[in-house]
Amino acid sequence: MGVVLSRYSDIADYDWVAIPLLPYLYSVENASAIPERVNRDTVNKVREQYHEAHLLSLGDDVPRGGFMTGGWSELIGVAYERCLYAFRFETTEEQDDAFIAKMNADQNHSHFQLLFSNCADFSREVLNFYFPRTFRRSFFPDAGMTTPKQIAYKLVKHARKHPETQLQIVEIPQVPGYRRRSRSNKSIAESLVTTGYAVPIAVLNPYLAGGLFVDYLVRGHFHIMPKNPAKLSPESLATLTYTGESTQNPDSASVQVHSAAASGFTEIPSEAPANSGLKEIMATHE
Repeated sequence: MGVVLSRYSDIADYDWVAIPLLPYLYSVENASAIPERVNRDTVNKVREQYHEAHLLSLGDDVPRGGFMTGGWSELIGVAYERCLYAFRFETTEEQDDAFIAKMNADQNHSHFQLLFSNCADFSREVLNFYFPRTFRRSFFPDAGMTTPKQIAYKLVKHARKHPETQLQIVEIPQVPGYRRRSRSNKSIAESLVTTGYAVPIAVLNPYLAGGLFVDYLVRGHFHIMPKNPAKLSPESLATLTYTGESTQNPDSASVQVHSAAASGFTEIPSEAPANSGLKEIMATHE
């Protein structure tokens, strides 16, 4: 089912790490081992097990991570923390080969910086490889920063103008029990306008406050996500690798991938061509 390219700080000074999709979401290698509901002890247990089996090669000095610092725990079990959306678009095999060659040729050395070289900037750079000069930083609504919502907004807008992109948006639900359901992602402007921060900004610079408010009115209510997106269960994640537009209900794919998932990995179903290429999955946190 491919990998997720993750950029987090404090991961052995790597700029990015490739994590298989199923462990990235659930900290397990077998779909049948994913619990329907979890608590803190369960999440810690499956994370520790995967860390012991596969992540020790990162080095002993890589911290677990917590609220204030990054660490290896950010690389696995993300679906226990929040709901995610996957944005799937068509690529060619040649594009994917060139992308893989570029990533492997570049120096994988961390230059993470929260304001101007964060994980959303990494997504922006990847998308610009496939859609050159399309994704740029925006002063409005995010004060020059790159945010997940901004990237998702621009990708959806681009896809509406270019239907050949065949953009599909699917939801990967949060596993209940560990944390309360995650809230909607906001842009910088939306966060400022809808909280008490709007008052001091208006006092210090009414023009800036007015610009943020106008931008929020124009783009703040842009509906990025479909009202009822298809939801992918752990057994149906392989549908993300299908070529062309999927005409199948994602949930029905669980029968096709169950036997492969039981052995610890999932292959592309036989219905999909062997040379289907990498289907780029851009996940934005809700």
